[in-house]
Amino acid sequence: MVGRTLNWRDELGRWPKPFLDRLGHKARRQMCPLYVSGLIGPGDRKSIQPMARRLAINCTTSLRRGLGSNACETELLVQADRLVGGSDAVLVIDDAAIAKKGTHSVGVATEYASALGKTANSQTLV
Repeated sequence: MVGRTLNWRDELGRWPKPFLDRLGHKARRQMCPLYVSGLIGPGDRKSIQPMARRLAINCTTSLRRGLGSNACETELLVQADRLVGGSDAVLVIDDAAIAKKGTHSVGVATEYASALGKTANSQTLV
């Protein structure tokens, strides 16, 4: 595992390949890695316009082309199945909100907390 961790840039270059192969459209295959870079890169705002500015992309429509494809969802299911493995394996992903008083815990924000049924200070866990 340590050897793989040291080569994270190589791994990041390989990771999206099966997703890109499913996208088909050339513009989507080009923009998807930029979109992912915008999400994991520096900057507080992760919406399209701020990411496009940081990545020096003039047209936000171009960056949006890296988004929204059922093909990516299909590949995500294939990859999750490969990682979880087994014909009887089940992967369940769910979120839980924990009510918090104050703002000093990591990740506390005023947001809709499904467990509370209202907007409040909470942490969302997956």
